[in-house]
Amino acid sequence: MENASKELADEYRRLGGRRVAVIDDNLGSSRDWDGDPPDAARFWNEHIAVLPDRERRDVETFLPSLNDESDEPASH
Repeated sequence: MENASKELADEYRRLGGRRVAVIDDNLGSSRDWDGDPPDAARFWNEHIAVLPDRERRDVETFLPSLNDESDEPASH
């Protein structure tokens, strides 16, 4: 069963959201370097940014991660 945090992250991404998770010392946050499309930005502001810190961090853990090794160039 999917949880509410994953569902929020999935909907944000479906709307074209571009934020990525930044996990540092077990604390999560997200970064938005490229800017979101209007629908994704509105969804983030209305449904995710308003959450208590703990719940927002839970959502952010379901975003693509800046720390994800699969995004690193393959070593030769």
